[in-house]
Amino acid sequence: MGNTTMSLYRNSAWFLKGMTEFTRSAFLSAAKHFVEKDLEVSMAGRVFMITGANSGIGRATAMAIAKRGGTVHMVCRNKDKAEEARADIVKESGNKEIYVHILDLSETRKVWEFADAFKRKYKALNVLINNAGCIMSERDVNAEGLEKSFASNVMGVYILTRGLIPLLEKSAEPRVITVSSGGMLVQKLRTGNLQTEIGRYDGTMVYAQHKRQQVVMTEQWAKTHSNIHFSVMHPGWVDTPAVANAMPDFHQSMKDSLRTPEQGADTVVWLAISEAAATKPSGSFFQDRRMVSAHLPLAWTHSSPLEQQKFMSVMEDLAKTFQPH
Repeated sequence: MGNTTMSLYRNSAWFLKGMTEFTRSAFLSAAKHFVEKDLEVSMAGRVFMITGANSGIGRATAMAIAKRGGTVHMVCRNKDKAEEARADIVKESGNKEIYVHILDLSETRKVWEFADAFKRKYKALNVLINNAGCIMSERDVNAEGLEKSFASNVMGVYILTRGLIPLLEKSAEPRVITVSSGGMLVQKLRTGNLQTEIGRYDGTMVYAQHKRQQVVMTEQWAKTHSNIHFSVMHPGWVDTPAVANAMPDFHQSMKDSLRTPEQGADTVVWLAISEAAATKPSGSFFQDRRMVSAHLPLAWTHSSPLEQQKFMSVMEDLAKTFQPH
């Protein structure tokens, strides 16, 4: 099978899977098997950090956690939108322990500085939720010369997580959840051309590659940090401002089948707060509260342990070059 045939197979297999598993009706049928009491827990005294917490899945997650008494650190790019979201969350949840931090994850050096400052200022972080993401329509670079969506989706997640691991390890029952996307199922891990300098720049495919890289990072971190529970998940096809902006055609044609942000956030919340989630193996990939394969059947998207380790050491070396001294 040539490359084109294979990628066509992967895409059509993916679309069929999506139509049966990623839609709103798929969520409703999966939800029939959810255990209600999994989410009937108090999070008082537990500290959560959520990136991209002012809209979509991040905001729905923040709201759910706030309502259960958790302390929430909202990490957002836009101050006005963040403050407005915070006010809504405080008002609806009655929880005042909601804090806003302004950070653009695509600004690589600032991510290091933020993680270092947070560790110095706060004595606990129980759960980190890497939710922020970006899809670029054309290639652009940040101040450090990194391709912007890679900087945000991959390097930002890598540095923030790595920078906060010491604080997580000192905290009770620590967890890290990364919001990936089903798009990653059509991508095999790349260890080269990470900045997409070579070849045509297709923003949605670049994004899908980043989401595969997040799965690999999660699997690798789970091996090296056994006292933290790591997980990565696919929220399904969700009606969020990000999707409407980045993929207008998809959004328009699918809008009646898309999930609400709350439905998209359900598994994020479940992974962040339920006892049941913590009993699942660390490093797993989830969809609708179930562990699922991070690969399509027959699709050649598996990479060797060596390729995965190579990717992690490339990330580590690159991250270190931006670390403030």
